[in-house]
Amino acid sequence: MRQLDALSISIGVLGGAATLMTATVLTIPVWVIFIAWASFFILGAGTDGMVRSIASNLTGIVIASLTLLVIHALGGGTTVAAVTVGVGSAAMVQASKISLLSKLPAIVWGFASTVGTVAATGHDITTTSINNPALVAALAMVLGAAFGIASEYWGAAMTARPAAEPTPEGQS
Repeated sequence: MRQLDALSISIGVLGGAATLMTATVLTIPVWVIFIAWASFFILGAGTDGMVRSIASNLTGIVIASLTLLVIHALGGGTTVAAVTVGVGSAAMVQASKISLLSKLPAIVWGFASTVGTVAATGHDITTTSINNPALVAALAMVLGAAFGIASEYWGAAMTARPAAEPTPEGQS
């Protein structure tokens, strides 16, 4: 089977499973899972891609959380938000100097997913429960990377050719 056909099957089935899971078992935004899943593939796939993706996405979540906490501490407002997000954006670029975090877009996806999760859940970043948007986004990002590696391995298994059986000596 061709690689893209195999990935179509694995990603299609697992994408449906992720959607069902987030609608029934875990109330986390499925779109954050898909963003992390894409991040996994963009960062090279395999175990290395998974580690780089999770590290970058979680760095974005930490920077977003700190940014949102500062906005909250300073009373909010457009000017405070603009300046604080500007500082957070600069921090993301600086973080990308670290080799493990060198793909800046993956950090930004973590940041944006956190801010989006605040909006989607209606929970403030100061929420002190399992519903904290940073925790929700982090769980979704890790699950997205797990779905990424699962879809990659499943797709590879469908494209693998069986090994040729050795012929007994003396036969051709």
